[in-house]
Amino acid sequence: MKSKQTNMNLYYMKNGQDSKKETIDDMMKRKKAKEREKRIKQRKLEMQENDFDLDTETVIQMTNKNKIKKEEIKRKELNKKEQKRRKRNRKIKLFLKFIFLVGIIAGGTAFAFTSPIFNIKHIEVLNSSQVSTETITSLSNLKQDENIFKFTKSSVIKNIKENAYIENVKIKRKIPNTIQIDVEERMPKYSLDFMGKYAYINTQGYILEISEDNKGLPIVQGIATSEEQIAPNNRLNNEDLNKLEDIIKIMNATRENNIDLKVTSIDITNENEYSIYLEEEKKKIHLGDNSNLTNKILHAVAIIEQTKNHEGEIFVNGDLNNKFRPYFREKVEV
Repeated sequence: MKSKQTNMNLYYMKNGQDSKKETIDDMMKRKKAKEREKRIKQRKLEMQENDFDLDTETVIQMTNKNKIKKEEIKRKELNKKEQKRRKRNRKIKLFLKFIFLVGIIAGGTAFAFTSPIFNIKHIEVLNSSQVSTETITSLSNLKQDENIFKFTKSSVIKNIKENAYIENVKIKRKIPNTIQIDVEERMPKYSLDFMGKYAYINTQGYILEISEDNKGLPIVQGIATSEEQIAPNNRLNNEDLNKLEDIIKIMNATRENNIDLKVTSIDITNENEYSIYLEEEKKKIHLGDNSNLTNKILHAVAIIEQTKNHEGEIFVNGDLNNKFRPYFREKVEV
């Protein structure tokens, strides 16, 4: 048997080498073809699987998106409900707080208006020099043992300002039983001749009081305001208010030269011929208009020093810058 196989191999080696070689090649080709087909099938399967996986992933993603969207809608709905609930609860809490506060305020108000702890025991008046404390207290209409909250500040201020001397008023409640009245007063600076009496005015032209006593104030003569208008709390007319500004300038100039306390009267009848009178010196100073007042008073003071014990008139009512020379005219006894 062995010898037979050997002989066949020898035969093939001598006579059939090419046919055997072709057979082996064919076998190799078939094998490669099968392997290629197998690879192709495998690749197709993989592609199909990949296509399936992609489709599946797309479906899953769409499903997840729909799920997420539904969850988002649900969450928004829940949030809206929660917000409504919180808003409703907040309103309820605010309402309850309001009711609570109203209750406290109502109770506190009732207590404040009825408890004797808050009855007025002391009325303090501050910064009053022209008007007495008693007068201000009386004008206020505030009463001892009256409840400290049972009046309006505006009404008390209005009552006190009926007095012409009072320019401003501040009212302060000092719990539990004290009222503080702080006043700002007008100060009398000049007086007016008025029917044998004197009407005091301040630098704003308010008429403060009519009195028998002049209080040593400079008397303003020659006003244009009618007698009917001369009453406390009234004011000088516009013409006199304009001239009052000149009066203030004149008095400032006399103050600079230390003779303001000697001025007895100021005549404003003619705005181009103002004059002042010094009773102590027995001299009348003619000032002219309101120009160059400081220099005019300075020259007048020099003449006063030169004419001691001589009664008369001093003229400084010209243009000092244009060769005018102030002079003195002594009074001639008749």
